[in-house]
This record gives sequence, structure tokens and C-alpha cells, in this order.
Amino acid sequence: MASTVEMGRRGEEAAVRHLEARGYRIIERNYRWHRAEIDVIAQHRGVLIFIEVKARRGEKFGSPERAVDQRKQSQIARVAAHYLRVRGLEGTDCRFDVLALMEAPDSSGWFIDHIQDAFWIEKRFVV
Repeated sequence: MASTVEMGRRGEEAAVRHLEARGYRIIERNYRWHRAEIDVIAQHRGVLIFIEVKARRGEKFGSPERAVDQRKQSQIARVAAHYLRVRGLEGTDCRFDVLALMEAPDSSGWFIDHIQDAFWIEKRFVV
């Protein structure tokens, strides 16, 4: 059985393939600021999208999307605000998506739920 890190890496690769197949342009992966990270930053139809990828083997610890709780949302928003500020992109139309991946029981692939506009953060981020 693959380690959690390895499964996460494979899940993120599957998520990127899923996004690209749907016309998303991947801008950055694993954007870090301090100890926080945004898994994928993409652009689609003129919108900048900050994407959290959660991959699971099963629902023993709950569904993948439930792991993106209020604390995680705030963390993602702070990193997104930093990204926008350092890139000079304040005022850019953006949203937060979650890609919830559940590994097939035989490990042959993934069931993917792409949740667009998964959460809302006030326009003024606290950084």
C-alpha cells in the first residue's frame, strides 16, 4: 500500500490531468507561503482559481471535501491573498475550488468530484 504522501502526489497528478482535460490552464502547483500551500493555481474562462486537492483511499476519516474545514479555508485564503499581492493581481476575478478524489477500490483510478466555488471568503483577506 502506498504511503499517504505518495497517494497524495498521485491524487494531485490525477487532479491536474482532470483539470487540463477540461480546458483549465495550470499556472502553478504547490505554491507555498510560510507553512501553508495552495495545491494548484489555474485559470479558466478568465477566472483565477485556487484549488485544494484532497485524495482519500476510503471514507474511514470522512469524505475528502470535509477536510477543507474553516481553518483550512482561512489558510488557503491567506496564501491566495499573498499570491495576488506579490503578483500584482489584486482585484482579479478569482474563486476557490476543491477537487475531492476517492481512489477506486482496486487502485485503478480515481472518482473525482470537482466542487467549484467550494467556499467564499470576503474580498478583503487578512494577511
